[in-house]
Amino acid sequence: MTHIKFYTGQGDNGATERLGGQQRLSKSAVLFEALGDLDEANAVLGAVRARLEKVELQATLLAAQRCLSRLMAHLSAAPRLRARYGGLTDADVEWLEAQIAELTAGLPPLREFVMPGATQTEASAQVARTVIRRAERHLVALAELEPSVGVANLAFLNRLSSLLFVVALRASLARRLKPRATTTKSPCGD
Repeated sequence: MTHIKFYTGQGDNGATERLGGQQRLSKSAVLFEALGDLDEANAVLGAVRARLEKVELQATLLAAQRCLSRLMAHLSAAPRLRARYGGLTDADVEWLEAQIAELTAGLPPLREFVMPGATQTEASAQVARTVIRRAERHLVALAELEPSVGVANLAFLNRLSSLLFVVALRASLARRLKPRATTTKSPCGD
């Protein structure tokens, strides 16, 4: 049996390099903030997917995870190699928009803010949504430094967080529970 080593030790000093990179970068760079958030988003999407009962929705989230993996490869590549490791496209964004449209069909209108926590699945989807929003913010910061990041990559994360909000609503309604909303009698005010 061959022993596989899952570490190199080359990043122990706080620096690493991009795919095809010729210089080492600090692990605190905006690029790695964005990549770390995308990695976390991929993991939490997997956690949501594992809780879902509907196979079609599981397939949608798995496809979204694959898109995130493609985006991470694209961003990991040195800018001169980005074309080889294609990012996301307008077609990927349109696919997400179609998924959102399908899931929102028949949903009752929202009349108040939703408070996460109606079910485990709903709460997990809300956590995933917030992680994706953070990834989007860090990707915007990266795009300000590296314009080659591309608009479709940003739009995909924006739509993915919207998809997770709808998944959360659906999870709550699947249990025939009204999504928990804030009340005006809160000690924190209205």
